Amino acid sequence: MKTKNVMFKNANWLLAILLTGVFISAGCSFAPKYRKPTVQQPAAYKEPGQELANWKVAEPQDATIRSNWWEMFQQPELNALEEQITVTNNQTLAAALANFLAARAVTKQTRAGYFPVVSADPSITYSKQPSHGSVATGSTSSGVITSSSSPVTAYTLPLDASWEVDLWGSIRNSVKANALEAQATLADLLNMRLSIQGEMAVDYFQLREVDSQKQLLDSTTSAYEDSLKLTRVLHDTGIASDQDVAQAETQWSTTLAQATDLGIQRAQLEHAIATLLGKPASEFSLSNSPLAAKPIPIPFGVPSQLLERRPDIAAAERRVAEANAEIGVARAAYFPTITLSGDIGYSGEKIGSLVSGPGLFWSVGAAAAETIFDAGRRQAVSEQAWATYQGKVATYRQTVLTAFQAVEDNLASLRVLSTELTQQTDAVSASQRYLNLAKDRYRLGIDSYLNVITAQTTLLGNQRTLLNLQVEQMTASVQLIEGLGGGWDGSLAAKTVKK
Repeated sequence: MKTKNVMFKNANWLLAILLTGVFISAGCSFAPKYRKPTVQQPAAYKEPGQELANWKVAEPQDATIRSNWWEMFQQPELNALEEQITVTNNQTLAAALANFLAARAVTKQTRAGYFPVVSADPSITYSKQPSHGSVATGSTSSGVITSSSSPVTAYTLPLDASWEVDLWGSIRNSVKANALEAQATLADLLNMRLSIQGEMAVDYFQLREVDSQKQLLDSTTSAYEDSLKLTRVLHDTGIASDQDVAQAETQWSTTLAQATDLGIQRAQLEHAIATLLGKPASEFSLSNSPLAAKPIPIPFGVPSQLLERRPDIAAAERRVAEANAEIGVARAAYFPTITLSGDIGYSGEKIGSLVSGPGLFWSVGAAAAETIFDAGRRQAVSEQAWATYQGKVATYRQTVLTAFQAVEDNLASLRVLSTELTQQTDAVSASQRYLNLAKDRYRLGIDSYLNVITAQTTLLGNQRTLLNLQVEQMTASVQLIEGLGGGWDGSLAAKTVKK
């Protein structure tokens, strides 16, 4: 009982030393007080105007973009494709997730520095030592007789503990820096997911635009074939010339080749969608369907909200905070490292009586280590930390400016496209009227077939341009949503990675 009391007293003393170190180490940190870098923000976007009021102004309940933002386009097939973009299917997302998990694991590794390292090193040693003795004169010439002692078995059951006291905040700032990097890596993952979702929507709309182009060229080819038949009839009756027939055949064949050529673009877009879904291109296909999407109202808010909506901005800001914490780690290197250590255990020759009073041993101690001369190494490390911080601040500000540019670019595109689409629609109507008049004049023999071909070419060109503008409008809408951060929630990073 006495032995146990001594053991408990010694253990309590060691515990008291460790707790004292905890309270001492809780107060110091040489990291600068962190403040989010300032960045010039406009009060409002430059582009919004009356031209966009019909599709841009949102109701109060639509003040933010939902997480499944693609549902705003009301395209069931697109919805189904977007839902298949997961970390399981898309390998780019799988790699980004692995990077996040690795960063979070590093945080856990560093956080272990808060606690002592305890290790056990039990051992069994079986040994024999020589025994020396002297005898009377007249024995051997050496006067010494050597005999062997009995073998001895030694049992040792030690428990060692060591702990680096975080007096200067080096460990705490390392933990903070690693946690911030994990948050930034998570934001990188979410930004990558948003980019892939946007790419999926753009590829889908472009694919449907190709289907619309194919439908247009097929119908135009059919119309040109009818015109060719008419020209041949007129030629047989002596009204049209061989030249008219040759022109009609050339136009029909050229348009047929253009329709065939669209197959290359469609196949490439289909393959791109398959890759985004993590499927082999040979195992994926989409049926033909013309573009049917229409412009949607997009709640873009005010510029200041952009800093909270975009995951890439969040990642850049977290890395600024991380660099700030790393300054504290670099500064702490100027001060001594203090380590508390202790061990307790039992040692004896018999395992049955090992845990007993006579076999108890213990020790406690502290050690300090300080670098006296390092030829300016710590100063250089500190300068590097400050320079890294300034670089991260500049990167953050550039990311914000680029985000503002992306939103303004797409708002400008949508503003111009809304006007251009109206004008192009009028051009298609005028081209159709021009073609009708040219056909009538050709049938009456007033004009040559060249006028009909010119009118047909003009109409087809304007129709294809209109389709291109429509898909540009849908692409700009997707890119605007992506530029606004989609439906990203910035609180997710803080909940997923604890500091």
